[in-house]
Amino acid sequence: MEELARESISLLGRSSLHSGGPRLGSCGAIFIMLKSALGAGLLNFPWAFVKAGGIHSAVMVELVSLVFLVSGLVILGYSSSISGQTTYQAVVRGVCGESIGKLCEVCYIFNLFMISIAFLVVVADQLQKLCVSIYELIIGVPEAEMPYHWYTDPRFTLSILCLVLIFPLSIPKEISIQKYTSVLGTFAATYLTAAMIIKYHTMPVREAPVTPLYSTGLSSWASVFSVIPTICFGFQCHESCIAIYSSMENKKLSHWVFISVVSMIFCLVIYSLTGVYGYLTFGPGVAPDVLMSYTGGDVLMIVARLLFGVSIITIYPIVVLLGRSVIQDPLLKSKSKGSVVTESYETRMRLLLTLGWIGVTLLPAVFVPDISKVISLIGGISAFFIFIFPGLCLIFAVNSEPISNRLRILLTAWGVITLLCGAFIFGQSTSIAIMQALNKL
Repeated sequence: MEELARESISLLGRSSLHSGGPRLGSCGAIFIMLKSALGAGLLNFPWAFVKAGGIHSAVMVELVSLVFLVSGLVILGYSSSISGQTTYQAVVRGVCGESIGKLCEVCYIFNLFMISIAFLVVVADQLQKLCVSIYELIIGVPEAEMPYHWYTDPRFTLSILCLVLIFPLSIPKEISIQKYTSVLGTFAATYLTAAMIIKYHTMPVREAPVTPLYSTGLSSWASVFSVIPTICFGFQCHESCIAIYSSMENKKLSHWVFISVVSMIFCLVIYSLTGVYGYLTFGPGVAPDVLMSYTGGDVLMIVARLLFGVSIITIYPIVVLLGRSVIQDPLLKSKSKGSVVTESYETRMRLLLTLGWIGVTLLPAVFVPDISKVISLIGGISAFFIFIFPGLCLIFAVNSEPISNRLRILLTAWGVITLLCGAFIFGQSTSIAIMQALNKL
């Protein structure tokens, strides 16, 4: 179980299981896939359902996206089997070549950076609501009458939290706390979904907003595409799937298809239930972070905030570790060519890179108004890992494998379709995010 915990916490896939220890069975692989996919993106799904035009439209987009999500997982597993590589970047480099491999590394770093910002935005939201909860439950002051104090400002509290807690957790070479907290993220996601269902069914009828299940017209079709970045961010487990596949006992492609389908269906159920009940509870007024829509004195949701906050605080150092290693390793190799790399030099570099990473991600986080602005950018970058790189891997792989011409043509066509869809999603979501940012200036 310790081995499962150690791998499951990795959101972006660094294989450790393949180096030794017990191999993964079906349940273990599904368990880790769920750990990689269920996370902070869950909070944005009710808002995405509103943007999509209603429940029917959003669920339809999820179902169509599910085809590409499973396809990407299967392609990556197949590419790993023919290349013999055990990490996402190595598979892309081995199958598609050095140039595309370098592009993959750049996207990897930027994706980690944006995920770090998203995590801090979520933590800031929960800190703000927890301060409101303290005033409502302990002091007895309602949220509308809560006075402003500089020490309750989420920007100040988030900065202090990064300094006294997140920074010390992020310094070590190996983040050992992950073995104790690996199940927390999935438990927090499951608890939130269950709590939202309970809150909706115990809510007085008169408080329930009137929300359409779907909308019609050209505007709804245009708004449907706005949900895709949230889906990409929420279902993203493709970076870690190669590490999971490499650690499995049964590596038959048919078995990997089964693992991928079951994992994505479980995620679909959790994300859809959260989106549906958040949408039905608050309607168009739901916040981009659904937990911000619930009152500060709601005990059921206070627990959800604490679970999500603690989960993200323990996961954030893992993202720092992954991003720092990609930057630090080439620097240390370059230094070792000219002189001996001492332990003190490595420690100083690790401290500076950790401090720089946290500082650079904290600055945007304290000024970003809500998580939806970050997810729109992350969703665009996620399209590379879910659509573009798998599509390229399939195109390169089928043209180097001994298969029939008809099958080669069909698989190449599917690779091109996947690649084009990814390019469209990246261009659409990124351009919208940039235009929205410019409009705020």
